[in-house]
Amino acid sequence: MVSVQICNVSVYFPVFDTSARSLKKKVIAFSTGGRIGHDSTDHIVVQALDGVDLSLKRGDRLALLGRNGAGKSTLLRVMAGIFEPTRGTIEVRGRVAALLGGSPGMDPDSTGRENIVLHGLYLGLSKAEIKRQTEAIIEFTELGSFIDLPLRTYSSGMRARLSFGIATAVVPEILLLDEGIGAGDAAFIEKANRRLNEFICGTGILVLASHSEGLVRQFCNKYVWLERGKLASAGEGSDALDQILSAHA
Repeated sequence: MVSVQICNVSVYFPVFDTSARSLKKKVIAFSTGGRIGHDSTDHIVVQALDGVDLSLKRGDRLALLGRNGAGKSTLLRVMAGIFEPTRGTIEVRGRVAALLGGSPGMDPDSTGRENIVLHGLYLGLSKAEIKRQTEAIIEFTELGSFIDLPLRTYSSGMRARLSFGIATAVVPEILLLDEGIGAGDAAFIEKANRRLNEFICGTGILVLASHSEGLVRQFCNKYVWLERGKLASAGEGSDALDQILSAHA
């Protein structure tokens, strides 16, 4: 059964090169949005997530809301397995695709074609699935002969196209989406949006981190508001979203 179970999850990032002087602590607090604390060895840490509990099942479309630095992207990366919780547990059942920006699992010195294999394996696709999808991915990305050049020769838009094309080659059971992702130049965006809409409709669980009220109303049926790494508000349905947005305006 497709599900995500998050129990009392906290994520702390140690700050090794910063002293405990109060001025620096304030600067770090404002710049990260997280809370400043100390670990068991009295080192300074940024508490990106603090005691988060969530339970998701098939059909859930969850919006992660909150100001910059609230912990939305960190929580997505915990669900994707990129970050390990400092405390607490997470259990994810189902194939996950994460569209989080950047190019995790990709090698700048390998060609685009080689990166299809590398990134596909990173996403949990089998070699047989990757082989079946390779030509379709190349066609979708419109990279032409660049597909056989090293990734380091690509523009940021070309890298985004390749990453997006690979990640959306197979509809996952769980989709983790950061609205901050890019999909290349303006001419490519409409094509990518059509594919993304189909992708969202076909997935079992959606978790979307967004600042866009219109986007979360369109795709989501559950909502949580994160505040400095803590789950401050939660609810289901449009009325709950109205109350959450009003409370944190």
